[in-house]
Amino acid sequence: MSGEIACPSGATVAKAEAFLAAHPDIEAFDIILHDSNGIGRGKIIRRHELLSIYTSGRHLPISILGLDICGEDVDETGLIWDQGDGDLRAWPIPGSLVPLHGTNPPRGEVFLSLYTLEGAPMTSDPRHALVRQVEAMAAEGLYPAGAFELEFFLLANDRGAEGRVRPADAVLDGRRSSKTEVYSVDHLHGMEPLFSEVYAAAAKAGIRAETVISEYAPGQYELTLHYRTNVLEAADDLVRLKRIVRLTARRFGVTACFMAKPIERYAGSGMHFHVSLQNKAGENLFIEAEPGTWNPRLLNALGGMKATMAESMLVFAPHANSWRRFTSQSYAPVSTSWGVNNRSVALRIPAGSITARRIEHRPAGVDANPYLVGATILAAIRHGLKHQIDPGEETTGNGYAEGQDADMPRDWRSAIEAAKASSFLKDALGEDMHRTFTAVKAAEYARVARTVSELDYDLYMHTV
Repeated sequence: MSGEIACPSGATVAKAEAFLAAHPDIEAFDIILHDSNGIGRGKIIRRHELLSIYTSGRHLPISILGLDICGEDVDETGLIWDQGDGDLRAWPIPGSLVPLHGTNPPRGEVFLSLYTLEGAPMTSDPRHALVRQVEAMAAEGLYPAGAFELEFFLLANDRGAEGRVRPADAVLDGRRSSKTEVYSVDHLHGMEPLFSEVYAAAAKAGIRAETVISEYAPGQYELTLHYRTNVLEAADDLVRLKRIVRLTARRFGVTACFMAKPIERYAGSGMHFHVSLQNKAGENLFIEAEPGTWNPRLLNALGGMKATMAESMLVFAPHANSWRRFTSQSYAPVSTSWGVNNRSVALRIPAGSITARRIEHRPAGVDANPYLVGATILAAIRHGLKHQIDPGEETTGNGYAEGQDADMPRDWRSAIEAAKASSFLKDALGEDMHRTFTAVKAAEYARVARTVSELDYDLYMHTV
């Protein structure tokens, strides 16, 4: 089909023209489509090619959305040879066209979503899964707001003893530390040049990156993001900030690591999602009407998250390494508990102003796809509100003492099987996205299962 159609994403050529006029020095643009793993895939185009993306879209192969973590085709997604690996049209996401900081020659960046040639959303695109849930909530008079937290490690490019990763030396003066420098401001000073560049890049891209923390493992850090009234923008912020941190780290000669658990003896990295509901007037619908009583919507939202968590864990822990993060007393929840001002639970209501009442969803690792995480959590909230699900008693004290819920998957394989069988997850992600995601995860599981690792040699080569 060769006919022209109006841009279905709502992006306008006038905005692109204004951007080019405001940035005459930019010579090229990264155009980025995110796959089921949240990996940005696309091209670098020249300046003169930008406007055509806004007027005609950009043809990209449908197979981009059917790739595994290694970039290999997964035929079982139905997106490869079943459809002849044909082209669909990618269109720019409104508001995602930004300049990139520190590039030479100067470049910009724009995010894309995939559509059919006729302009319908391509339903194996993970961002469309989140759009679908946001639109469903809007039809019910609900408007989710939120922000993701970004935890990650800064690691040395070279390995330490026995080939193990080690924390990066301070980029300020090369000082080395292997301690857990949790909340140490002096330790942050050693990475000040790197984080200054991260903040500058974030500001240039329109992202309000806020607090930086030295976290609970050697070389681990956290960046918080400004709370958004639009969770689509919150997810866009997260994937863009990951790109910024990764590129900035490379420029400083270190590695930004977004594995859920890169160092076995220490805590892993989460991607906590803070979420609340507003009405059309922007009023927080989770606020309690009377002191000492919880808002029924808040309780039902918690109930929906609890009731659907077991079958959703593959979204929150999508990789083999993800499951190493879930150990007792490691700030990664192992049960479907909820509580107030309690970091040992899966669903935490933070202390603070009642007017800012929200739920902090803690199970997802930083290796998860924020678009799919957001879609799944919003669907869980809708499920809880629709069925008025009671979340049960609040957990006080040590949530790890409760142990793991009986129906929670214990490992990656059981999470894949639970996700495949889940009618809730199929509805949350959409049938096509559910098929694509679970097929990719099954293919990745098979790849890992057949790989002979160094651990195998260490345990068995000379002993059995």
